[in-house]
Amino acid sequence: MKKYLIITATLIILSQFIPHGLQAQQTNKYSKEVLEKIKQFENNLISWVKLDSSQNWNIYDRMKEYDNAGISIAVIHNYKIEWVKSYGLADKSENRPVTNQTLFQAASIGKSINGFGIMKLVQQKKVVLNRDINDYLKTWEFPYDTISKGEKITLAQLLSHTAGLSVHGFDGYKWNDSLPTVIQSLNGEKPANNPAVRSIFEPELKFEYSGGGNMISQLMLEDITNKSHIHYMKENVFEPLHMNNTFYAAQPYPKYKNQLATAYRFDGKDIGCKYHIYPEHCGAALWTTAEDLAKFIIEIQLSLKGKSNKILNPEMTKLMLTPHLQTSNSALGFFIDKKGNDYYFQHSGWNEGFCSQYYGSMEGGNGVVVLLNSEKMDFREELINSVATVYGWKDFYPFVTKRVVSVADSIKDKYIGIYQFENSDTKAMIVKENGKLYLQIANAPSKWNIYFTSLKEFFMLEAKWVNQEFFTNENGNVKGFYILSDNSKITVNKIE
Repeated sequence: MKKYLIITATLIILSQFIPHGLQAQQTNKYSKEVLEKIKQFENNLISWVKLDSSQNWNIYDRMKEYDNAGISIAVIHNYKIEWVKSYGLADKSENRPVTNQTLFQAASIGKSINGFGIMKLVQQKKVVLNRDINDYLKTWEFPYDTISKGEKITLAQLLSHTAGLSVHGFDGYKWNDSLPTVIQSLNGEKPANNPAVRSIFEPELKFEYSGGGNMISQLMLEDITNKSHIHYMKENVFEPLHMNNTFYAAQPYPKYKNQLATAYRFDGKDIGCKYHIYPEHCGAALWTTAEDLAKFIIEIQLSLKGKSNKILNPEMTKLMLTPHLQTSNSALGFFIDKKGNDYYFQHSGWNEGFCSQYYGSMEGGNGVVVLLNSEKMDFREELINSVATVYGWKDFYPFVTKRVVSVADSIKDKYIGIYQFENSDTKAMIVKENGKLYLQIANAPSKWNIYFTSLKEFFMLEAKWVNQEFFTNENGNVKGFYILSDNSKITVNKIE
């Protein structure tokens, strides 16, 4: 049953329609070689499955299948922005296209920039990474209790999510909601919609993601500098890096109205307003473009090589990108991933109606930024994997190669019906729409496209690293299908 829950939890896809005619937006002119790279990227999307060369997915087809609104992508090669390109719609109701200047909510990616900015204070010796945070907080004091077991919380622990604190993230607010102050959010006091940020275990024990902890670092920065977090980041990060279309703000400035992307849920619908607003600046309220985030990545890469010190010197940058605990990949505002023999610093973001991701290589000057005004994290992975494949990032993402085959409607029709997982009350349906088969778990809002690799064998992209196979009785009647992984075989019987 546990294996079943793990596998079925991965089977999430929304396959509704996105309007035709969404042209990619490209404001820059590139060389013939770069244009060929872009073309390869657009026609080489990869999930955990890589189709053979004659069947690779196309970005426009995948946008329709995922009902994805808009995308903006920046690719870094040899420490330079090689290309930036945008696709789809920033706002469906206005039929407003995404351009390279469209601003997206980058959500938790703001934690990286927050960490970067705060490390400048460490470099200036205005704050010590391993000192009690209450030594620097003036407008609020963290209420230690017995849970922390007498251990003091430090800035390094806040930035690396090892402080043992609660509040994973923040839900945001509608435009007409009353907004809490930072201190009200930290105390869980109305009008805040989150619980108080408090200890849940002693610090330095293990990793526990805490947007609440980052909020404390935001308040520390303001108390140390006597400046607002918004102003400090603009003055000390965005302006030096010429990130002219990036800012933290609960409510964006009116001048950006026509640049802002609208948020869309998994089902392609808006969230009840254009976007949520977040007074929790450092963890959720970053608005930016793919190009600006690429500038941020490049500065870090150049600093590591000792070729730029616009914000930090090489020693401080290396410290910032060093995991705080040996048991975790979490550094000071960043996550460090090993892909093959190479290391990358990265962070993802998810706000309701937005998702985002960036990677920057520690060596070689490679990177990618992907921003979406939808919640399609699987699609986000496909886009990144395509960039990695086209640019030869060795062993960046594991995959298996498959070839999809055509199956006659007469055979597909035999598979249509209601199925039930063995030793469970959970049911699923296989339905046929526009000539394609889809599987849908009962009461789930999404359905999953079935791809055949033989007349009986199939896979679904969201069922990662497992395969399925229909089985029949001696008369050839379909009796159900198996879910097959390396170590398990789950039976799902056809009941109608």
